[in-house]
Amino acid sequence: MKITHAIIPVAGFGTRMLPLSKAVPKELLPLGNKPAIQYVIEEAIAAGIKNIVLVNHAQKMAIENYFDINSELDTQLRSKGKDALADSLNFLPDDVTITSVRLGKPLGLGHAVLQGRAVVGDNPFAVLLPDVVLNPYASDYEMHNLAFMMAEFAKTGRSQILVDPVATADIHKYGIARLTDTQTIEKSDQNICFDVKGFVEKPSADVAPSNLAVVGRYVFDNAIFEYLAKTAPSVGGEIQLTDAIDALIGTQGMDVVTMVGNSFDAGDMISYMQAFVYFADKLGVKSAN
Repeated sequence: MKITHAIIPVAGFGTRMLPLSKAVPKELLPLGNKPAIQYVIEEAIAAGIKNIVLVNHAQKMAIENYFDINSELDTQLRSKGKDALADSLNFLPDDVTITSVRLGKPLGLGHAVLQGRAVVGDNPFAVLLPDVVLNPYASDYEMHNLAFMMAEFAKTGRSQILVDPVATADIHKYGIARLTDTQTIEKSDQNICFDVKGFVEKPSADVAPSNLAVVGRYVFDNAIFEYLAKTAPSVGGEIQLTDAIDALIGTQGMDVVTMVGNSFDAGDMISYMQAFVYFADKLGVKSAN
């Protein structure tokens, strides 16, 4: 079944990005000449997504406004002969819709994903975490990663999770995939699927079942909504997406897909600054020093 829906949870307060995120949502902080979330939206559209659901918070309405058409600004720009700039601000294709859903009380990632059910309905769907920006210069959004996962789902009906081989010294920082056999996977320039049996949260390297870390892109069968609805809150009162993923693996099986290229954590201050410099360099912006 072809996937045309995607859920993007954007309700988090971005505490790792304070003070930058105090007044400006972290998703709207710039990378190059665009806000970070625009790369995520463009990735989804390039992969074939037509219906995007933003799970949002009342204090982050600026994200919704960014994707709306400002008719007054559009008219002003065109009256000054700046048609190209006006067109660049209205980049959404006519057949793509963005719908915003209010989160209400934040109860974890699983709860946020579940809020998209009202729009997604009975359809399979993708989930894109907006903190994770896949490098558009290192992969093809129309062919790799999310696009590949969606194509695999259409062929096999199995849910997909994007992973990336990480260095042994970094394994303890991530959720790590547990495959059929313990193994170390090499980085590849092609997306490769592996049957996954579960995930281990931040294991030490000596007991880790693999070196494949979860990246922040998911393709799910609609059945995961039922598991999320039945998932009891864990410690801290949050509904964890990982609990529903484990249940889905147990009933349907699931694949992990190795990532082509690299990604940036735009929700972490150091990684964001590195990404900012990288994207500026790609645009030919040089330091004044």
